[in-house]
Formats: sequence, C-alpha cells, structure tokens
Amino acid sequence: MIDLLGKIFLYLGSLPNTLLFNFKYFKFIDAIRFPVIVSHRVWLKKLSGQVELQGMSFGSVRMGFNDVGIFDKKHSRTIWEVSGKVQFGNNIKIGHGSKICVAGELEVGNDFVMTAESTVIANKKITIGNHVLISWDVLIMDTDYHDIWDENDCLLNADQAIYIGNKVWIACRSTILKGVCIQNGNVIGACSTVTKSVTSMNSVIVGSPAKVVKEHITWGKHEANEKIKR
Repeated sequence: MIDLLGKIFLYLGSLPNTLLFNFKYFKFIDAIRFPVIVSHRVWLKKLSGQVELQGMSFGSVRMGFNDVGIFDKKHSRTIWEVSGKVQFGNNIKIGHGSKICVAGELEVGNDFVMTAESTVIANKKITIGNHVLISWDVLIMDTDYHDIWDENDCLLNADQAIYIGNKVWIACRSTILKGVCIQNGNVIGACSTVTKSVTSMNSVIVGSPAKVVKEHITWGKHEANEKIKR
C-alpha cells in the first residue's frame, strides 16, 4: 500500500513537466494521450527542436524514473537539452540523472533502457537500434566539443556520427566516441573506451581502447534475481 501511494505521488508530481513536454512537442490530439511521462526530477533545460514518436500510446517514453540502488534518485536530476531532432521508438526508459543533449539528430529504436546517470551528446547524429541497454555512468558523444586545426587551418576533429545496432549492452562507466559503429548483439564491458568501429557481431568488447575478447555470445536479463523472487 505504501509503495502504491508513493507511485501515485510520484506521477502526480510529474504532471507539470509532463504537460509542458507533451504540449510543446506534439499536436493537441496527441499531447492529451501523454505519450511521454516526465518526472519532476527532470530539468527541461532546452525545449526546442522536434521530437517524433513511433507510437502515441500513454507512457511510451518515460524520463527520470527507474531506480539504481547505488544512486540517490531523490537528488539525481535528469537533463533534457534539445535543439535538434529526436526520434523515439516504443518503450523508452531514460533513468534518473541521465542527460540528453541533442543539437544534431538522435534516433532510438524500440525497448531502450538507459538505467541512470548516463549521457548522450548528439551534435551530428547518433543512431541506436532496438533492445539496447545502457548501464550507469556511460558517455556516448559524437563530438569533441572544441575544434582543433592544423597549421593549414584544416579542421582535424570534425563531428562524426555514431551507430549502435540492435540488442547491444553497454556496461557501466563505458565511453563511446565519435565515428564508432557497434554491430548487433555486442556487449561493451565495464569501463571500456570504444574509439574505433566494432565489425564483429555477438561479441564481448573490453578495454581501453576496446577490443574483442570473446565471440559467438548471447546475452539477456540476469535470471538470479528472478529465481530468488520465486
């Protein structure tokens, strides 16, 4: 009963942000369905650009919720800073403390989870496939933010698009940098730095710089907790 009341108060508290977000980005007929639920812990720092959804069902996108035990979600604020274009599929969960910064384009497929305190920065374009899991403290960015020129005034570090395929798991404290392509089914190990494209599929990629350490793998939800519950 206490948990139920807590959830009710949580969603009531999210009403101002939810109203602001939906009526900013969508037509009235779509906005009243509340396809995006935005927690009161989300700072809507820049509400411009455009947002497109694959479906307009209630709560198709949820921002600022989830709960990761190692963080204090009461003091963890999500940031939405968008002036570019964002496309979301269905069943999108952006956890508390995560940051979405888009001046270019961001495309996200279905069944996407970003657990907590992770950051996506898209100055050019970032494409993320279906069934992708991003753990906590992950950084994905397609830009260096500051330009570097050589003696001939040629730009050395232009922004480069990032592509992440279907069913990719990016473990905690990993960094995905510009120009990287990660194929389907791969697992990026904790604390890895990916600076070059990964051509193999269904592999474990670990290290800094990251490299393939195991091939022909599959991954899924850890079953230990489910067994304990049963």
